[in-house]
Amino acid sequence: MMVKNADQIDTAEVQMDGVKGTSIQWLASKTDGAPNFAMRRFKVIPGGKIDLHQHPWEHEIYILSGKGIAYNDKEKRDIGTGDVLFIPVDEPHGYDNTGDDDLIFICMVPNSGDPR
Repeated sequence: MMVKNADQIDTAEVQMDGVKGTSIQWLASKTDGAPNFAMRRFKVIPGGKIDLHQHPWEHEIYILSGKGIAYNDKEKRDIGTGDVLFIPVDEPHGYDNTGDDDLIFICMVPNSGDPR
């Protein structure tokens, strides 16, 4: 069993074209011995964003706090605390923080989506 406190896990700025004001923490991943999934926590500051992009893996997302907009190439949806999102394989997706507080969410991906 692995137990660690998220406040003690390194935070890194997301380095990707079209990303502004966003950091990531790898909470549990293959480096911790998790064979199937990686759990990450993202923080998008007010006015921050993750522009439209896509991956060959699914995402499961749980919004911990804040509010914003999630979008794909067809629609935009308001998101906020307690919302759950599923992003299918190869679906374009992006997020904007439209609130006054940090938009914080957990994002799960298969380890095939773990670049480390």
